[in-house]
Amino acid sequence: MPRFYVEGPLAAGHTLSLPDDVVRHVQVLRLSTGDAITLFDGTGGEYHGELVDIAKRTALVRIDTHSGREAEPPYRVTLAQGVAGGDKMDWLIEKTVELGVAGIAPLTAERGVVRLAGERALRRQAHWQALVRAACEQCGRNRVPEVAPPRDLSAWLADLPAASDGDLRLLLSPRAEVTFDALPVEPPRGHVTLVIGPEAGFSPKEERDIVDAGFSSLGLGPRVLRTETAGIAVLAALAARWGGW
Repeated sequence: MPRFYVEGPLAAGHTLSLPDDVVRHVQVLRLSTGDAITLFDGTGGEYHGELVDIAKRTALVRIDTHSGREAEPPYRVTLAQGVAGGDKMDWLIEKTVELGVAGIAPLTAERGVVRLAGERALRRQAHWQALVRAACEQCGRNRVPEVAPPRDLSAWLADLPAASDGDLRLLLSPRAEVTFDALPVEPPRGHVTLVIGPEAGFSPKEERDIVDAGFSSLGLGPRVLRTETAGIAVLAALAARWGGW
């Protein structure tokens, strides 16, 4: 059944005029009056309805029922990712959403090839948030992760709140002494924050600053993964370890 994100609030028993971007998607999929669709607004659960009218620029859906179905893992991971160049960041965001990430914080670093500020940063954030919504439509998630505004690593660390009991903070590093096998077998009670550098990695000073902020340095083994591979590999491994599939 086709799934579409619509800014809420949604409610069973209402007839809704779909937003322009969803109307275009409905037309691309060649949906017709009477076809069943699913809508979600990111706050949890989903709504099942039926298209009751389709015109050139508009479409109406009758919302019939609400389902509390969720597809979230039993833990929450925020990925603080050094911004990668080209299409790598787009691909990485899409795949980490499919793997259950709860939030994404794009970071600029000393060795990063991408510099984002001002209007350009806001445009990239909006673009990435649209990718997140599309990934949720595809993979069946009804909770939409938030992409934070891109920030410099030092500013992000300065504003990071103190860790609560049960939180787990990890820095992925090829120089780490702690291996993946040392992580808890059960999902942590608190929030997990995973920090990964850009293509050239973090500088030694940046790694020290991250560790000083309460992060444990974590390694995945003898092979050094590309930045666009690392987050996906860790999230898949955590899903296998903590029951996120």
